[in-house]
Amino acid sequence: MMEYWTSLASLMGVLAFCQSLLHTVIPPELRFAFLKLFNRLFNLCTAFCYFDITEIDGVNTNMLYNAAQLYLSSSASITGSRLSLTRALNSTAVTFGLSNNDRLVDVFRGVPVLWEHVVTQRHSQTFSWRPLPEEKRGFTLRIKKKDKPLILEAYLDHIMDKANEIRRKNQDRFLYTNSRGGSLDSRGHPWESVPFKHPSTFSTLAMDPVKKEEIMADLNDFATGQSFYQKTGRAWKRGYLLYGPPGTGKSSMIAAMANHLRYDIYDLELTEVHNNSELRKLLMKTSSKSIIVIEDIDCSINLTDRKKNAAGSQAGGNNPNHQEISPPEMRGGGSGEGGGGNSITLSGLLNFTDGLWSCCGSEKIFVFTTNHIEKLDPALLRSGRMDMHIFMSYCSYPALKILLKNYLGYENGDLDEAVLKEFEEVIGEAKMTPADISEVLIKNRRDREKAVCQLLDELKVRAEKNRVDVVEEELEKRALESPKQGCDQLQESCIKCEEEDDNEKPN
Repeated sequence: MMEYWTSLASLMGVLAFCQSLLHTVIPPELRFAFLKLFNRLFNLCTAFCYFDITEIDGVNTNMLYNAAQLYLSSSASITGSRLSLTRALNSTAVTFGLSNNDRLVDVFRGVPVLWEHVVTQRHSQTFSWRPLPEEKRGFTLRIKKKDKPLILEAYLDHIMDKANEIRRKNQDRFLYTNSRGGSLDSRGHPWESVPFKHPSTFSTLAMDPVKKEEIMADLNDFATGQSFYQKTGRAWKRGYLLYGPPGTGKSSMIAAMANHLRYDIYDLELTEVHNNSELRKLLMKTSSKSIIVIEDIDCSINLTDRKKNAAGSQAGGNNPNHQEISPPEMRGGGSGEGGGGNSITLSGLLNFTDGLWSCCGSEKIFVFTTNHIEKLDPALLRSGRMDMHIFMSYCSYPALKILLKNYLGYENGDLDEAVLKEFEEVIGEAKMTPADISEVLIKNRRDREKAVCQLLDELKVRAEKNRVDVVEEELEKRALESPKQGCDQLQESCIKCEEEDDNEKPN
């Protein structure tokens, strides 16, 4: 045994001497040529091709490395035996990843591919404006040569798309609002933000289920329609107009849309925007995958129907006592005493939603809300600007059952059929908003039976009041029409009397 170790030591010494002799006799250029030739011979003999994805490309971070790390986290959490755990900035989720020098097999379109996370020590720190990490990290992707032209490009695109989806799912979302007076924050951004934590979802939204499914299908088609919009030559954006009485859930609908798509929300306050140029700059600073909201747009700036304004001006011109009024210019809130008000025009807002500037970024949704759709200019309502008009109505019977489930925990079949029938009979005539019904249920949520009885009584009172109001309106309308009918009858009788007198006179 001792002789074996002695022979091995002698052999190692000979090999070390030969290595030093080769380094001395053979120049580095020739050694590099031999190594290159060896690699070519190895590549000809092997059935695989290898791709290195380094963490840092020069001095910049390699986005493909981060995407691969996120993509592999979904597979590593299931199949990996030794995992690394990470939590990104502005994220509430913990993601899994491959440990150092670990391997993972993935399958894409039926083709197996091998991933290896290679981590080595950086030998020498070269000069750089940004210090490099001590470890050199990267992924090695192994694919069979015959499969390379079939899946490589599509596989990399799949990795990027899947990583963006995971990043959007894990990342916290924000609610933005434009700074007061157009001022910039410490980073030079015109938007101020807070974390978006609104709990509203389509499952909790008090709305007709059929209409909800229609809206959700439209949102899903938009979110997955990038190729469709590129093929048709349209900007990847969509507009929704939410209109209806106050308290019908327009703001909750916006929150449900954001939670469904996992988009950020930009709440634009038009009264703080001075001119059209500032409006465009705000649009340029919005991110992709976001919802841009203008609530109560009929109250923010003057966007009334120009045809009605023109008709009113003509009617006033025929009145000799009417004072001359300047033509409407569709400008934003008044100029104010100091003349420092905004001057947003209707044209500027239209270009904001459907002009060349509206395609800044991609995958954006514009949502306008109003309580009086008849006050808005038709140019703002047409398709291409507000593509889908959603009427937020008073609480219906299906919406009422959703509210009873949300606030009181009643499932289908829990309530007596007679009670449900009474609800169905009075809910349409009561014309109560989901906000009003929710308030009644919140106050009595500790006693479910009491809450149902009080809600039913409140609905009956509202329905009876609405019936009385309708009857009074009819009587008032008839009273207004009766004097007119009496005058017409008196005039007809006078004409008949005159005709009879004329006939009785002698010729």
